[in-house]
Amino acid sequence: MAEHENTAAAVNGQSSASRSGIDDDETVYQVVVNQEEQYSIWPGYRGNPPAGWRAIGVSGNKSLCLAHINQVWTDMRPVSLRRRMEEAARQPAAQPVHPVDESPERNLVEFLEQGEHRVEASLRPERSASALKAALDRGYVHLKFTGTRGGTELGVQLDVEHSRLDRADFATGSGAIHLEGTLELDGVDVRCIADLDLAQLAGNGWLQRVGGPARSSTVHS
Repeated sequence: MAEHENTAAAVNGQSSASRSGIDDDETVYQVVVNQEEQYSIWPGYRGNPPAGWRAIGVSGNKSLCLAHINQVWTDMRPVSLRRRMEEAARQPAAQPVHPVDESPERNLVEFLEQGEHRVEASLRPERSASALKAALDRGYVHLKFTGTRGGTELGVQLDVEHSRLDRADFATGSGAIHLEGTLELDGVDVRCIADLDLAQLAGNGWLQRVGGPARSSTVHS
């Protein structure tokens, strides 16, 4: 589409109104867009646009059509590239692994109650915000501490009163949630506390012995 190449040149820096002879062109054009959300113009007398392009309902002389493209085509990246870049930005950054000290003086509970640890929602078979919401609605969620050797997955009975979900949009997979719940680990009654970013379904968490001193949380406080 030779017309499309001319349009790309105009949109990428040339003033459409200043191009020689543009206002003398009496042709009626259509604004068209392809599957990569790249815009161009197509002469109306040629009928339907070529395969892979569709008209968006805007037509007129060349100046009008190019002005509309200048207004709506603000991101020149093909949509496939934008999606890849957005997906890459959502990937969690690599976190250092802190292996469990297996000495008799320090067991798993002692390790996980010291500091904060990387934790993620363990969901099967689908790992999504909607799957997490379904687990929360059932009042029982699996959380995995990834920094231990081989990972430690815990089944947590949700404490609805102390958990906080109102800052999350499960439909769009955005926002953050604060979870608290109880379980028994290695014969010790513990409370599991985790703050998760919904886009990553991961965040930080720790254990607290039931009856032990409380710790503050970034999301819940």
